[in-house]
Amino acid sequence: MTDIGVIAAAFFDDIETGKGWSGVAHYCTPGATFSAQSEPIADLTTIEEYADWLRDGLLPPLPDAHYRLKSFGVDEKRHNVSAAAVFIGTHTADGGPVPPTGKRLEADYVYVMQFDGDKISHLNKIWNSGWSLRELGWA
Repeated sequence: MTDIGVIAAAFFDDIETGKGWSGVAHYCTPGATFSAQSEPIADLTTIEEYADWLRDGLLPPLPDAHYRLKSFGVDEKRHNVSAAAVFIGTHTADGGPVPPTGKRLEADYVYVMQFDGDKISHLNKIWNSGWSLRELGWA
């Protein structure tokens, strides 16, 4: 695995396990940007905002939340890394838009991490949020 692959793998695990911006900032360029065409996170524009949304918004109502990595690829020519995974969690704790539903989510998603040197400068998340919100009973 190349250096950006090692960095991307560590970043992916840290962000997905709720370390927040303070736990992933060292992997990123200052002002690293974020984009997604998914309603709950479409207005977030920085990795900082997204990392803290995961830590403070999505993960607390899903205390068993974890991911299963399905694919991981380094594109040296385009200087990016893609990671495809399944996010798994059950809404059993307070938080979210409704009281705990007890419903389980298994949602596919992809991160494309764009690098500037050895730092992530942009993160794009590809995620069908509508499917996820319905599975949790949130929509």
